[in-house]
Amino acid sequence: MIAIDTNVLLRYLLQDDRDQSPKTTKLLADREKVLITDVVLVKTVWTLRGKKYKLAKADVITVLHQLFQEPTIVFEDNQSVWNALHDYQTAATGNDVDFADTLILEKAQYDTDMKAESFNGLYTFDVDLQQLDQTKKP
Repeated sequence: MIAIDTNVLLRYLLQDDRDQSPKTTKLLADREKVLITDVVLVKTVWTLRGKKYKLAKADVITVLHQLFQEPTIVFEDNQSVWNALHDYQTAATGNDVDFADTLILEKAQYDTDMKAESFNGLYTFDVDLQQLDQTKKP
């Protein structure tokens, strides 16, 4: 297994660099498993949604679904990423919750489960995130 950095994932997804993008395509086609860590995934979504690329939320959701379809790609924690994507996708209309925040919530639940602890909520001042189950105001 190899791991890739955010800039490699972005060149692969965007195919916007004549020299680097073909290298990323070959790298991911070599059939070796490619790890995308949580930090790389969050930085990628942040960049895609940011002022340079300005991808709409629906387009980011499509990209994330496509990554799950890639046979060589694995995530640091597939289930937490999948759950975060679901939370991000199904957040109420008008709720501007960030993907990073949904992943924080899912990773907190996962970590407490792995430690056989009871998860008593994620405390946050983020009003949008507070609308999701398992979040609370401090």
